[in-house]
Parts: sequence; structure tokens; C-alpha cells
Amino acid sequence: MVSQLLDLFGFLVVLFRGLTLALGSLTVGGVCFSLITLRTNANNYADEGIPALSAVKRWTVGAAIGLGVVQLFWLAANSAVLTETAGIPSSDVYGAAFFVSGTLMVASACAIALGVSLTARPKLWLLAPAATIIAVEVMTSHSVARLAGREWLIVLTALHQGAAAVWIGGLLFWALAIRSTTDLPLVQRLSRRFSASAQIGVGVLFLAGLGLTFCYVRSAGGLVGTSYGVMVLAKVALFALVLLLGGLNYRIVRRFNAKTGAMLAQLRALGEAEIGLGFTVILAAASLTSQPPAVDLTNDRVGVQTIVERLSPQSPRLSTPPLSSLSPSSRQEWNRRHTEQTATQPYVPGSEPYTPPTEGDIAWSEYNHNWAGLIVLSAGVLAVLSTSGHAPWARHWPLVFCGLAFFLFIRSDPENWPLGPNGFWESFTSADVLQHRVFIIMVLGFSGFEWGIQTGHLRQQAAALVFPLVCASGGALLLTHSHALANVREELLIEIEHLPLAILAVAAGWSRWLELRLPPKAARGITSRAWPVLLTLVGVVLLLYREA
Repeated sequence: MVSQLLDLFGFLVVLFRGLTLALGSLTVGGVCFSLITLRTNANNYADEGIPALSAVKRWTVGAAIGLGVVQLFWLAANSAVLTETAGIPSSDVYGAAFFVSGTLMVASACAIALGVSLTARPKLWLLAPAATIIAVEVMTSHSVARLAGREWLIVLTALHQGAAAVWIGGLLFWALAIRSTTDLPLVQRLSRRFSASAQIGVGVLFLAGLGLTFCYVRSAGGLVGTSYGVMVLAKVALFALVLLLGGLNYRIVRRFNAKTGAMLAQLRALGEAEIGLGFTVILAAASLTSQPPAVDLTNDRVGVQTIVERLSPQSPRLSTPPLSSLSPSSRQEWNRRHTEQTATQPYVPGSEPYTPPTEGDIAWSEYNHNWAGLIVLSAGVLAVLSTSGHAPWARHWPLVFCGLAFFLFIRSDPENWPLGPNGFWESFTSADVLQHRVFIIMVLGFSGFEWGIQTGHLRQQAAALVFPLVCASGGALLLTHSHALANVREELLIEIEHLPLAILAVAAGWSRWLELRLPPKAARGITSRAWPVLLTLVGVVLLLYREA
């Protein structure tokens, strides 16, 4: 049973890694924020920082508890897979590097949770378990597995992780701090103090990342011709968006006018979007660690000419291929092969030979993506018309996404219910199907809420935020989307087409968020025009999607 879930497990590994990095950054960021931003000297907290201290402590404890729980689930899942599929005794699992590092992570998280909750103010000794969390993250990174230059890679990785925790992890606590008071001069002082540590974090993060990229990629061919290199480019694009928002916040802090409350609203809104984009970068980093470094893939790289040919526009495929043209169900093939094995034969992950897709398989995938693109493109164009103010009837554009959800539910997975032989619940053991079903739920959710907002039936701001949150989280989730292909070259080509969709969706979501959260005269004009165009571009990319 466990071996049948390996495809899903590969997807969960990325999610576990992403949650670990995110919660680890929050935990370490909370400790550092308390000890740096809320402290004015070596012995005393500033009285001005006290209003924020309780919220910072509460969120730090919550992040630490969450980190410990995630690690416990990860240890249980990974141990079960190893014992069931490779026949490794439990006693050997307990001594494995992942188990030791996970145990250290749980212990450090518990120490921080207890230390923060049981003391009036966080103490300097909390830096020890915080540093242990960073060290454990390094232990499970590519740097420790290298044979040459490992020492420098370990140092660079530790600096990279630590800087991310100080900057991105600290962002949430800065947002909590400026929400805990209406004293505008105090907000400026706290923001400037955090800005100083954040700027150091950004600099260290950038330089360490540059060094790691050089060591793991080395060449332009590795940057564009491997999944690792392409994911690095996606991470850089997201990093640039975070820096843009951070620069806008820095400008507001430097020009802060204590008599203008609108500046505080701008600062809070931009900070919220910066937090969301920052943790999307962390999820991209988690996906990056699941890929082998580009420098190790010298034989399976994809040339620039092949990429250009794949991305060259062609007429969309809008006619459905017959089901008879598709390959046999992979689940049926798996059952047939493994019923022929004896009980003493262990299952070796990746041992199945790669079966190239048939022309029918390719046609079906292109048909799905192209029709989805046509639907999203229609919604995007209607959204552009609606925001222009010249077509009030176009405000019903969110209902178009109900058609997309229905289409995906019926047509996206031909091997599974209702079209294929795999049952409804059985299909959820496939990572692809699970992610598709999650996307369907998200699409239905935001289409209903956004239609209510656009038509005036819903007026609560919480309802209005559903669309940007779903759009941004859907794009972030797409960064973890894996097709579990044995063909590394084909996996890269699909990755190249999916990553722009993820980045556009994330950018559209946070643009819409800023439109809703910024003061009317701040930057709403730009953001209100940006997200419909980005949504339209998502439709264009899907409409031009191809796999051959």
C-alpha cells in the first residue's frame, strides 16, 4: 500500500520541505525580531516595543509548535516508506541522518516554544536552538551530499537560510508590530530598525544565493537546460517581485509623514503582499531542493533550440482525441507488474521502465490545457472590460471559472473516474490527480466569492480577499506540481511551460490584493489594471501550451 503512494509521496516531500522551511523561517525570524528590532540595548527592551511583544511571542510559539508537528509527520511518513518499500529494519531507520536531523529539529522547536512562552521576554539563549534549526535545514540540503567543496557549500547554505529567516521570517513579526500601535512615529522607528536588519539579510541572501547558483549550475546551459536551473530562474523572478515591494516599503519608511495616516495603510498593505511573495519564494526553494543540481546533469540537458521549438506558438487543439488512443491506465499496469512479483521482492522506487506517451496522450494533454486557456482567456478579457468601466455587464466574469472547474473535473484525468477505470477515491493516490482536484475546489471557491463581490451581493472585505488568496496560493502550489516522469528532458520541457503560469498567477493574486488593501489614491490605478492583464496572460500561455 505504501509503495503505491510513492508518486503522491514525492509531491508531499516538497510540501513537507516547504512547510519546514516556512515554519523554520518564522520561528527563527520571531526570535531574531524579538532580540534585535524590539530591543534597544543589551539589557532592556524598549518600552515602545512592548505592545507588539505579546503578538510576536504568540506567533513565534505557534510557528515553533507547527514546525515540531510537521517534522513528526515527516519522520513518520518517511520511516514508513523506507521500512515498507526497501525492507529497512526500524532500528536502522532510527539511526538514519534524516531521523537524527528531524529529532533535533523537533527538540529545537520545543525549546523555543517553551522558552518564549515561559519567559516574560525572549532571552539570548534562544539563539542556540534557532541556530540548530538552521543547521538541521542545512543537514538535509544538497550541500551536505556533495563530495567536493562541501565545506564552502555548507557555509553558503547556512548563510542563505539564516538570512531568509531574518528577512522573510521577520516580515510577519514586523507587520504584527506596526499593527499593534497607532503611534505613527513609533511605527517609523520600528520599521527603520527592522529595515536595517532586513537589508543585511537581503544582501547576505543574495550573495550566498549567487555563490550557490554558481556551484550548482556553473553554466548557461545548466541554467536553461535543466529543471534545477529553470527553477532557479523562477525563484529569481519571484525574488525580484519581493524586492520591488520591499523597495516601495523602504521608500515609505524614509518619507514617513507622521501626519499622514494613509502612509501607514500603504505600509501595511505592501507589507502583507511582501510576506505572501516572500513565503512563495520559500516554497520555490523547497521545490528546488527536490531537483538534482544542474552541474550533475550533463547528459540529459535540453538545448536552447529544443526549448524554442517547444515554445513556438501553434494552433490550439480544441477537439478531443478518442479515449481509445490513450495509453493503458498506469494504475492497471502497476497492479499487473507487481502481482507478478513474489512477496520477498522489495519494491524499488523508479524501477519501472519509462513508457513514452502516445500521440493520443499528448493530444489529450494539449486539448485539456488549450481549452482551459480559452476559458481563462475569456475570463481575463471580461475582467479587463469590467475594470475599464465601459462594460458593466462584464462584471459577471467570475462565473466563467465555474465552467473551467466542471471541465477539469470531467476531462483532466482520463485514467480516473468518471472517464477511466480508476475509482474516485483510488485516483487520489496519484499526485497529479490530487493536485488537479485541489485546483478544482479552489477555482469553485474563488469564482463564487468573486462573483458576489463584483455584483455587490457580498460586501465584506474578507470575501473580497478570497480571489487574490486563491489565485496566489494556486500559483504557489503549481510550483510543487510534479509529473513524476522518468524522462528528465520531457519533465523539464513541461516545467518550463508550467512555471510562467505559476509566476503570473502569483503576481495576479497579489496585485488584486493590493488593489483591495491600498488606500484609494495610493496605487490602486496600477494594480487594478495589472491583475486582469496578468489573468489574461495566464489564459494565453495555456492556450498556446503544447507537449510535442
